[in-house]
Amino acid sequence: MINLTTLQSLAPHALLLLAPEVLLAAMAMLVLTFGVFRPKSMRSVYRITALTLILAIIALLLPLRLPLGDFTLFNGAIIMDDFARYMKCLILVAALAAIFMARDYLERTQLQRFEYPVLILLATLGMCLMVSAGDLISMYLALELQGLCLYVLAAFKRDSLRSSEAGLKYFVLGALSSGILLFGCSLLYGFAGSTGFEDLAGAAGTMPENLGLLFGLVFVLAGLAFKCSAVPFHMWTPDVYEGAPTPVTAFLAGAAKLAAVALIVRFLADGFLPAATQWQQIIIALAVASMVLGAFAAIGQKNIKRLMAYSAIGHIGYMLAALVTATFEGVAGILLYLALYLTMNIGIFSAVLMMQKQDSQVENISEFAGLHERNPLLAFMLAILLFSLAGVPPLAGFFAKFYVFLAVVEAGLYPLAIIGVLASVVAAFYYLRIVKIMYFDAPAEPIQQTSGFGLKFLLVVAGVINLAFFAYPAALLIPSQLGAASLIAP
Repeated sequence: MINLTTLQSLAPHALLLLAPEVLLAAMAMLVLTFGVFRPKSMRSVYRITALTLILAIIALLLPLRLPLGDFTLFNGAIIMDDFARYMKCLILVAALAAIFMARDYLERTQLQRFEYPVLILLATLGMCLMVSAGDLISMYLALELQGLCLYVLAAFKRDSLRSSEAGLKYFVLGALSSGILLFGCSLLYGFAGSTGFEDLAGAAGTMPENLGLLFGLVFVLAGLAFKCSAVPFHMWTPDVYEGAPTPVTAFLAGAAKLAAVALIVRFLADGFLPAATQWQQIIIALAVASMVLGAFAAIGQKNIKRLMAYSAIGHIGYMLAALVTATFEGVAGILLYLALYLTMNIGIFSAVLMMQKQDSQVENISEFAGLHERNPLLAFMLAILLFSLAGVPPLAGFFAKFYVFLAVVEAGLYPLAIIGVLASVVAAFYYLRIVKIMYFDAPAEPIQQTSGFGLKFLLVVAGVINLAFFAYPAALLIPSQLGAASLIAP
């Protein structure tokens, strides 16, 4: 690691590495001020927000050409390495997609307020800090920054009972999980004498004799499991996915899930890798429960957003199964899975947003009937993405699951791999059922399609990535391996 003293000698190039966070914070304040004084210039607000996220991605990628390596700031509270750069890039892409999705939707539903892009920018800032956290304090502050923004976004449709309920439920359970997490952090600090992940790794060698440290780890994992919707801390997910505005649901399913999983990986790899045998049992329980419940609970769902919620729970289980291995291959598989899962989510929610019925959004799966006759391209792209989620070869979703289960098998965890494969087979049923409804059921009541360019662009790009990934997997496989190598040596 390069410390702050060394970092100062590399200035001004080193300042580029903090440019995305600084840019997001500054532009959030600027957009807030602009929105207050020019409340009717909403299209300008969205353009400024989209440009900010694009510039943040550029600022993030520019330092890759500089020979800086990994470094820390603020006595290890912030870590910048290939893992953080990779995850921040995905989070910024997910936030940009949420802005594209929201513009026409919020205007159509008369929810177009400047607070939405401000909250997106601040939540994205919190998520970027989450994946760079190297200390319990910075981890908690970043979690709360993104959490408070997400609570408001979930209840953004204030006149809707479902949206208000979603925001309240998310807030109450989120506050409970934050309390559990903070209690665990206090135990870790008390028994390790430090809040830094590096120091925690040194103290982890005393487990399991150090019961206080073990109890602290359990509480922290319980709090983090809530953030990524792992069973049994998933109870908020279906209701929040259903009640929140659809662009917000897409943001929760994409950026929020990415940041939560990345934080768990960072916390365990940097802080408790020497005690892997202690936390592996916990992660195995979370992974198995998530895979099984995600596979079976979604079968009876009639709302596409609730189905995607249970689908997300199942996919979290697959990623946690790879984390159990505590190996380079497992972490690399998780990073690849996150990137491909993001493309699937963006595509599916873009397709859902393109369909509306009179003045309401189409959410009932039965209303997809006969979609291929009304819009063949939309039905085809949606089918591709559903097949990819099911893991049908040669689509990208198949390779995502392949690398995850390969890491599990190489680690000798054969029962876990068998449970994962069987759960994936069961889950394929409800994805294929939607395809069957679109192509074989009698056409339902006519659906109006929105003509927004942004939604069509997102859908086509997501579909093409999932179709063509097998032709050039190195585009995502190599960055995911570089990110994993910065946490666990190959």
